[in-house]
Amino acid sequence: MSSAEDQPAVDTGELLRIEGVRKAFPGVVALDGVDFDLRRGEVHVLLGENGAGKSTLIKMLSGAHRPDGGRILAEGREVRIHGAQDAERLGIATIYQEFNLVPELSVAENIFLGRQPRRFGMIDRRTMEAAAEKLLKRVGVDVSPRAKVRELGIARLQMVEIAKALSLDARVLIMDEPTAVLTSEEVDKLFRIVRTLRDDGVGIVFITHHLEEIAALGDRVTVLRDGRSIDQVPASTPEDELVRLMVGRSIEQQYPRERPDPGRPLLQVNGLTRHGVFHDVSFEVRAGEVVGLAGLVGAGRTEVARAVFGADRYDAGTVEVRGERLARGDVNAAMGAGVGLVPEDRKGQGLVLDASVQDNLGLVTLRSASRAGLVDLKGQRTAAARIAGQLGVRMAGLDQQVRTLSGGNQQKVVIGKWLLADTKVLILDEPTRGIDVGAKVEIYQLINELTATGHAVLMVSSDLPEVLGMSDRVLVMNQGRIAGELPAHEATQDAVMALAVAAPNAQHDQEEGVGSRGH
Repeated sequence: MSSAEDQPAVDTGELLRIEGVRKAFPGVVALDGVDFDLRRGEVHVLLGENGAGKSTLIKMLSGAHRPDGGRILAEGREVRIHGAQDAERLGIATIYQEFNLVPELSVAENIFLGRQPRRFGMIDRRTMEAAAEKLLKRVGVDVSPRAKVRELGIARLQMVEIAKALSLDARVLIMDEPTAVLTSEEVDKLFRIVRTLRDDGVGIVFITHHLEEIAALGDRVTVLRDGRSIDQVPASTPEDELVRLMVGRSIEQQYPRERPDPGRPLLQVNGLTRHGVFHDVSFEVRAGEVVGLAGLVGAGRTEVARAVFGADRYDAGTVEVRGERLARGDVNAAMGAGVGLVPEDRKGQGLVLDASVQDNLGLVTLRSASRAGLVDLKGQRTAAARIAGQLGVRMAGLDQQVRTLSGGNQQKVVIGKWLLADTKVLILDEPTRGIDVGAKVEIYQLINELTATGHAVLMVSSDLPEVLGMSDRVLVMNQGRIAGELPAHEATQDAVMALAVAAPNAQHDQEEGVGSRGH
């Protein structure tokens, strides 16, 4: 019998290996000796808080950043990835949260952008569209290769990105928060495609903040914390242990809701209607209260929130804050009355990304901090420092560009600007989307602090456990209407979903029985 030394070398199926990689930016060490490996036919989850180094690592693999130290090996050979073309040649494709597609081009043109098949010097559209159709069928999406990308929803855009990666013959597919804006049905479909790719031998790096997805899809997990690789564990590792590895401590209560006795109504919405979008929406939010606004995507939740804030028009109804009626479609009037909105798209609507942390925190109070046309810069800086410290914003300093912060810290800045303005009614639209579990708990504790001091919170969220865990009352929207209202002790996932999917006739019957407020 031969010894182990006499055995032939075994192909481990390793596609990628990162050894001791380091990367620093001015004032910040993003990666500090990170190790990671990926095998053929596996889903390797990359887990960590916002700011742990995940984005820097995947940008290094896609060629956007170069390491300061350490090495990268592809199938056992040391490589240098100096740009997207290098990554493409190595079979590495990355699908970011912000899709890299051109809206005005067709699906086929996007899939083969820069690599269009040609015949007699001209783009061979027939060949390109036929090849695109095969790729689209492979990922199971029913969309024409001739359709304009701007006409597609989020789920289909994601499938086009996957088809584009497959057209590059990608052996390594990196997916950054792919389920962040998908419905549960769309997530199931995405998971089926990922499993098929895994079975075809593709190695997949999967980044998610949804811990329940890890056991459902993953094979191994590498945990990053503060730029270091902390541990590598099986995907079957219990969630509480994953949280402990991520944040360096155990989190005893994921939804630490404290429920003070509610005070007088601060926000009253009556009969709010926008034709074709929402109809006869009425509710109130009292001091010290969190009211959750739940429902399926497209039910009208965000549209109602924006109308209350004055950002979108409405055709009928009234909005009152502390008994005073607000002018219709007037953001300045809403802000003057003490209403703030943390929008669903924090990067596009909540922040000036190229401005500093201080400038973003002072956006709402800029006018009130001015005297004779001059801004009190010293006062603004002092106030910004106080709020940033209160919220625990992790940053190099107030002058740091806000786009360089992690998602959780960006969200704290968006909320912080409203705290600086002493907002009484805060509307939170998807407040923890794309945020890790540690930062989520910090946001929840902030919500508790707001309500404990008499503020009112209206929270729109697609995360049903979050709605149930943090709301004192849950309003459920269905096809633009309030289908019903549930107090915290009656609000279960089944009860909320029953209202969210009820047929229009059943919903109307319920409204007749419980009244327009759903009491």
